[in-house]
Amino acid sequence: MAFEREEWIPLTGLGRRVAAGEIAGIDEVLASGKPIKEPQIVDLLLPDLEDEVLDINMVQRMTDSGRRVKFRTVVAVGNRNGYIGFGQGRDAQVGNAIQKAIEDAKLNIIKVRRGCGSWECGCEIEHSIPVEVTGKAGSVRVTLKPAPRGIGLVTGDIPKKVLELAGIRDVWAFNRGQTRTTINFAKATFEALKQTNTVRLGGVE
Repeated sequence: MAFEREEWIPLTGLGRRVAAGEIAGIDEVLASGKPIKEPQIVDLLLPDLEDEVLDINMVQRMTDSGRRVKFRTVVAVGNRNGYIGFGQGRDAQVGNAIQKAIEDAKLNIIKVRRGCGSWECGCEIEHSIPVEVTGKAGSVRVTLKPAPRGIGLVTGDIPKKVLELAGIRDVWAFNRGQTRTTINFAKATFEALKQTNTVRLGGVE
């Protein structure tokens, strides 16, 4: 989805360093531990990002002036090669809500640790995940397990979109809770992918 971009004037120290070319890659930004507060940082370092609208929901609220309607959107962004972000946005206009969600997803971008952790495969190609991981959001719990090449993404449509954007091609997924709640289903999948960076692989590496 294309939006007009204004000239970027960095407002943070991290943004100024990226704009000046002092930081050459997104990995350096993520390794620094500093929060990304400007989506343009990600635009510059990951120019091949794609976005996927996962859910659009109308939210109504009664105020003294009457009923107010806003749209809540859930978006995932990724480059299909190891990077994924998840975000939400609200606005009275659908287009603005989507844009806010895309920017929020970019601020929450993570690197996904990929590999071949399936004992049935062992090809050492980064087509799956290296270890079993679990993510939670609300009542939803998503567990991802490494799968051999050719299995594909054995899961529902929402997690499949998130996994595809992250560059995962084969995985077993096991879900619990209210998976009809799109926002929690997608976020739990994102949280599971985030865990690939925190689990120690022991003797696998």
